[in-house]
Amino acid sequence: MSEPITVAITRHVDPGRAAEVAAWARAGEELLRARPGFLGNGWIRPDPASPEWHMLFRFADAESVAAWEASPERAWWIGTAQGLVEDAVQERRTGIEGWFDAPTSVEVIRPAPPAPPRWKQMVAIFCAFYPLSLAANALLGWLLPDWPLWARVLVAVVLVTPVMTYAALPLVTRALRPWLQAGRAG
Repeated sequence: MSEPITVAITRHVDPGRAAEVAAWARAGEELLRARPGFLGNGWIRPDPASPEWHMLFRFADAESVAAWEASPERAWWIGTAQGLVEDAVQERRTGIEGWFDAPTSVEVIRPAPPAPPRWKQMVAIFCAFYPLSLAANALLGWLLPDWPLWARVLVAVVLVTPVMTYAALPLVTRALRPWLQAGRAG
């Protein structure tokens, strides 16, 4: 099962051509909306005079990204940007990597949909954490009954953290996605 992928592209733009680039980006967004597996996008700039534009595209899985990248629509769209934008850096991110990025001051050109309310995020985390924590503590209590509590908890945290990060949270958030996104404006 593949997890959602965010493609982050830094593009260099002549600040005097910002209106043209914004129109070009909106045209790409229209093409993407019809693509299966496309989840959303956004653009940010460090400030209005900056030549750097950071464009984010979110896809349901690697197959959706590959289909978009191989599509004639994308080839046409990218071709129309010759002399208008210059690609500098491209990154792909999955999972919760973006949670740990250092925040920067940005001008949001097209705001991203709001995150689910914190109470819904808390419920999703609880649904993953509680059963894992219960299982780890039961197993370690059986395997290491004479160890001090602090040592068993340390081993449990070391074991549960990667499982939470790479398996449980992506699975739970994917399963709860309709509920997490319900009522969000975007």
